[in-house]
Amino acid sequence: MTTLPDRPNTAVLVVDVQNGVVADAHDRDGVIANINILIDKARTAGVPVVWVQHSSDELEHGSESWRFVPELTRRDAEPLVHKKYGDSFEDTDLEAVLAEHQVGRLLVSGAQTDACIRSTLHGAIVRGYDATLVSDAHTTEDLTKFGAPAPEQVIAHTNLYWQWQSAPGRQGGTVETSEVSF
Repeated sequence: MTTLPDRPNTAVLVVDVQNGVVADAHDRDGVIANINILIDKARTAGVPVVWVQHSSDELEHGSESWRFVPELTRRDAEPLVHKKYGDSFEDTDLEAVLAEHQVGRLLVSGAQTDACIRSTLHGAIVRGYDATLVSDAHTTEDLTKFGAPAPEQVIAHTNLYWQWQSAPGRQGGTVETSEVSF
């Protein structure tokens, strides 16, 4: 249903599952386990897994906090996109990577729900992609001290509003890891 011509393929995005991003994340281990299941399903089906890695003052390139969590293993052949903004498309080569693989549909996982995940979902749909959020494969840290809702509420709300997201010729939606099929 994507509006991108000649893009029949799907890819899995693994966004910012880095030591410094998910150290204090809600249900960290459960979410990482689900991302591993999602990655295994994609690899078995020959679906591209695209890794996105954020750099900032807090996540200095090459530092331990910048590295992906040890529970997840990126294969050398799997694309790696480096970013400095919330939206994984913004000022990156993600669009070129997806075009190379003829991808028009994305399954999005990772962190943080209320920042890079939401930005990437919106970035995808406005650029013509179908963008499905894997509802139990994203997380965020507790930001209640800054006035945010509790992390489980942030996650639930994001799942709620994204399940009906759409635009002309494009579709959002949510799916649980166990229900993902390619």
